[in-house]
Amino acid sequence: MKQPNKGQLLIADPFLKDANFIRTVVLLCSFDDSDGGFGFVMNRKSEQTLADVLEAAPFPQFPLYYGGPVQLDTLHFIHTVPHLIPDGVLIGNGMYWSGDFDKVLLHLGNQAIGQHEIKFFLGYSGWSEGQLEEEVEEGSWLLTPATPTLVFETPVDALWQQSVLQLGDAYKEVIHYPIDPQLN
Repeated sequence: MKQPNKGQLLIADPFLKDANFIRTVVLLCSFDDSDGGFGFVMNRKSEQTLADVLEAAPFPQFPLYYGGPVQLDTLHFIHTVPHLIPDGVLIGNGMYWSGDFDKVLLHLGNQAIGQHEIKFFLGYSGWSEGQLEEEVEEGSWLLTPATPTLVFETPVDALWQQSVLQLGDAYKEVIHYPIDPQLN
């Protein structure tokens, strides 16, 4: 059995019933056996934009994503531009979580950062010690390495399917499974 690790994508099993995670892909930003895990749902766009939550936002419209059901009143971001946004935490594969928010605002304002380099989230997804490992063992999550292409460039409505396809040919049919097989 694969073990969860930071820098992986957690791909929801096609039959996962938890309303917060149906057909979601979560980027695992932090994971520790003793502390649990932390990440963001990558494929649930919020109806709000970054300008909606930062009232004096002098930059183009950026979408916000629903990061998960925990602390929906918090704003988080991931990015691929550590040379522009210092002090971020390396997730892996050239992707970073957080960093100097003043630099974020500066570079959004002068349009030095685009949507293919940064994503913003309201809330996050979290797991306590042992919880995520148990969910993986039960089959609630499939694991695959995260890539900047999947995370930043894949359209939101195709991310779950594209992530499943990264698992190999044995999973090709999974993308066609109905959410509720009883309705098939």
